[in-house]
Amino acid sequence: MLWYILGGIAGIIIIFLSVLVIRAIGFKPRPELTPSSREVTLDEERIVRDMQEMLRCKTVSYNDETLIDQGEFEKFRNLLPRLYPRIHETCERRLLGVNGILYCWKGQKEGDPVVLMSHYDVVPVEESQWEKPAFAGILEDGMLWGRGTLDTKGTLCGILEAAEKLIQGGFVPEHDIYFAFSGQEEINGPTCPAMVDWFQEQGIHPAMVVDEGGAVVEQVFPGVDRECALIGIAEKGLTNIEFHAKSGGGHASMPPVHTIVGELAQAVVDVENHPFPRQLTKPVREMLDVLGRHSTFAYKLLFANLWCLEGLFDKVCKKSGGELNAMLRTTCAMTKMEGGKAFNVIPPKASVGMNLRLMGKDTVESARDYLEQVIHNPNIQVTVYEGRNPSPDSDTSCKEWEILCQTVADTWKEALVAPYLMMACSDSWYYCRITDRVYKFSAMKLSKEERGMIHGNNERVPVKTLVKTVEFYVRLMEKC
Repeated sequence: MLWYILGGIAGIIIIFLSVLVIRAIGFKPRPELTPSSREVTLDEERIVRDMQEMLRCKTVSYNDETLIDQGEFEKFRNLLPRLYPRIHETCERRLLGVNGILYCWKGQKEGDPVVLMSHYDVVPVEESQWEKPAFAGILEDGMLWGRGTLDTKGTLCGILEAAEKLIQGGFVPEHDIYFAFSGQEEINGPTCPAMVDWFQEQGIHPAMVVDEGGAVVEQVFPGVDRECALIGIAEKGLTNIEFHAKSGGGHASMPPVHTIVGELAQAVVDVENHPFPRQLTKPVREMLDVLGRHSTFAYKLLFANLWCLEGLFDKVCKKSGGELNAMLRTTCAMTKMEGGKAFNVIPPKASVGMNLRLMGKDTVESARDYLEQVIHNPNIQVTVYEGRNPSPDSDTSCKEWEILCQTVADTWKEALVAPYLMMACSDSWYYCRITDRVYKFSAMKLSKEERGMIHGNNERVPVKTLVKTVEFYVRLMEKC
């Protein structure tokens, strides 16, 4: 009888393993888009020269408004008509919000327009940490240096260079195209919401919005050795939360059993030991389904069988941390600590601050409730400082998505094109209230080192990369 039972169990195991293997074998790549063979001719010297002038405008955003040099922002706005005279002859330009610039390039027909976004404000720099001046627009060895080359004067330059070239050649888009440039993205200012308000007041519902986000990258997906063009179809939400605790203070020579610093430390440990539950959202599911089919067989066994191996995948992600883990859950990073000022005094108050990136069904309110439940300490107050919920998922079954993917394939012919969940926040989040086709793609091929320069020191872009950005926008505008 025992052997009969063991034999039955072994048979079930063999059948189960066979199913896993068969599904992995059948997890084959889908047909890829055929890239266009048409070449796009561009004036590299002009592109570099125009970009250099943009970089020399010190459009630095600060949360403290008294530190902002508004003259530099005005200098940038006044520069554009000189660099792009045909755009300013052809397109209607209006200033919205604090420093938003909105162009409308009229199309041949009525219909929902396309909105191409970028921002021209940049984060502050620590000049002493840079190898070259951050606002000099230095060109050396095929590399253009400067704050904003990657985030995101590079894409702004790409949009305007492409439009100027097409207008010069007599091209008129089929439908209206808007160029929407904010100067407050880095401080989450009111300019972009004001621009979206204007669209809403005009009854305009964009057919597609394209903003910064994913990029063309290599060695980012397990088992895939090809470059991947990742297009964000959603972005995580954001909230900053603090734990506060108070005490009666006192001399450190007679401490209570648990000081408020100790209680806060325990709360931090509890949170880190109890990460938010996993969620396999649409952007991640679709990315795994596209890229997983190009991975090695061992990974195909995993990605083709998430129906039963999702828990194993979750453990791998939690152990690895970083972006892989962030794809599956709301993350919580402890970033601030504050307590007493003296070694021998028990502080009357102390706090720990954290930054959360929300995903899927999690909201600012539900995240706060989860943290309260995890620490389970009535002596610690949990306070939300600011926050916004995750964006809705954008449509990947529409004509606009197909156009965008084809344009990417035409420009980076070797890349696998896939949806992606954007971990950071962007201005395009606001557009989700007027369209469900908001796509986040920084039109550049970026190495790991280059991605690390965004908001970092020595930000720079290869000239060839910048020219490719212009090519992308030329191809995209021609299809709109």
